[in-house]
Amino acid sequence: MSVKIKIRSPKWYEGLDNVSHRSYLRAIGFSDEDFAKPLMAVVAAWSELGPCNYHTLEIAKYVKEGVKEAGGVALTAPTIVVNDGINMGTPGMRYSLISRDLIADSIEAQINSHGVDGWVGIGGCDKTQPGIMMAMVRLNIPAVYLYGGSAEAGWLGDRELTVEDAFEAVGAYAAGKITEEDLKRYEYSVFPTYGTCQGLFTANTMAMLGEALGLSLLGSASPPATTGRRRAYAVESGRALLKIAELGIRPRHIVTYDAIYNAAVTLFATAGSTNAILHLLAIAHEAGVKFTLKDFDEISRRVPVIAALRPAGPYAMQDLDRIGGVPRLLKKLYKAGLLRGDVLTVHGETLGKLLEKWQPPTVPETGILFELDKPYKAHSGIRILWGNLAPNGAVMKIGASDVLKFEGKAIVFNGEAEAFKAVYNGEIKPGQVVVIRYEGPKGAPGMPEMLKVTAAIVGAGLGDSVALVTDGRFSGATRGIMVGHVAPEAAVGGPIALVEDGDRIIIDGDAGILKLDIAEEELERRRKGWLPPKPNYVGGLLAKYASLVSQADKGAVTTPEPLQVDY
Repeated sequence: MSVKIKIRSPKWYEGLDNVSHRSYLRAIGFSDEDFAKPLMAVVAAWSELGPCNYHTLEIAKYVKEGVKEAGGVALTAPTIVVNDGINMGTPGMRYSLISRDLIADSIEAQINSHGVDGWVGIGGCDKTQPGIMMAMVRLNIPAVYLYGGSAEAGWLGDRELTVEDAFEAVGAYAAGKITEEDLKRYEYSVFPTYGTCQGLFTANTMAMLGEALGLSLLGSASPPATTGRRRAYAVESGRALLKIAELGIRPRHIVTYDAIYNAAVTLFATAGSTNAILHLLAIAHEAGVKFTLKDFDEISRRVPVIAALRPAGPYAMQDLDRIGGVPRLLKKLYKAGLLRGDVLTVHGETLGKLLEKWQPPTVPETGILFELDKPYKAHSGIRILWGNLAPNGAVMKIGASDVLKFEGKAIVFNGEAEAFKAVYNGEIKPGQVVVIRYEGPKGAPGMPEMLKVTAAIVGAGLGDSVALVTDGRFSGATRGIMVGHVAPEAAVGGPIALVEDGDRIIIDGDAGILKLDIAEEELERRRKGWLPPKPNYVGGLLAKYASLVSQADKGAVTTPEPLQVDY
């Protein structure tokens, strides 16, 4: 079939003045017939430096097949991957959040410098997905998001495992609860195949939200990376790209306030990763949509948790997949009136129409999904906290903690490494609030995730008796009484910089309160004596990022305004 959707490629490849441009593509096999077709790109976040994106170049071949079947021609380009799990607790973790914005920037550079008419982005590990979605709305040419899929769950005896178990096993070993031989069993068992981490951690959360936003095909988030259905969705994504290009549908038609609203509802109903708050704020920023922490806060008050997915529950993404995947969840929320159905999707239809047509498989959902009137947990998966310790907000995954209210005395660390050492050496005691600061967007820089510390606390049996507060981030696998994204951060003089050992801290995940229980006069006295620390880096990428990045409550973005496009 022939389609006329060449919105940009003629400027690069048509006319006698572009003979030299065409010669470059003839060198890789382009024919006159190819030049007559819409030119599409397949951007694969690819790397062999970990299992999450190991296979995405292979998936790209199937996307190209779909594009060809629909009347276009496609070429593949790569973008970078920083593997979050491998970098937990290391200096490399400072590059994780930075990579999100680098991915968006690198896609902008490649897409805008080669005149393509549309593209499919393939993501996997945590930051590749929001990075691609940010680029989709930034560039605002026809685009489809495709997830590479999660790894199969591991097994130890009859126990289903995810990588979360390996991180917590380290804490259990340090506390003398398991042997070194037991610890090795986890190492060899938790990650049996390529693909992303298996629970509803950041990667699977963002894949799920890709469906809720309308940027990816319905049902495409849950099939494991190793399945044939993953390849089928790749072909279909290529076809869908040409369809929406014909219809004139662009990402900013899809990513509206209501679409982000739907994503927030889905996030809270599943107790997904707190990182999604940052990423949705960043996607909204790139799309020019005003969506703030106050919007998240209001939505969270109306949505209970109806999915028992790890770390909030016992099940992995593959378990959700076998009962119908994300559409089964979305349909429940839609029928209950919690989703706004008039939003467009990359199918070229509204989300409401798609969900009305979609029928679940005849497989019981017992234990994995719950009804809205009999939820898995009566409260939201995430709560936004406010108070004198976080005037601009903080985030707590209350869906992954059995303790919503906690008061304790602060034990303060000016960095994650000191805190982990204290946990590992048994220095942290019940009733304490571990405060880790100077790990925010500017301070670290890069706002590293704290899974190594949080998992060690839980693994040591302190998950219900010790809290943690930080201006850094958490992994989607984090559970316990953990408060992150404290804004403003310590490096810019936020109140978290003024906390001292022994201060009483009040956390109320139900009411949404984070309070430093000292007199305002004392807080002001400390503020006057505070001096900003020297930056950790004065050169290179980390220093450049620190000079550009916004605070966590703004999405930790590095671009001042949405890109103005006119194609």
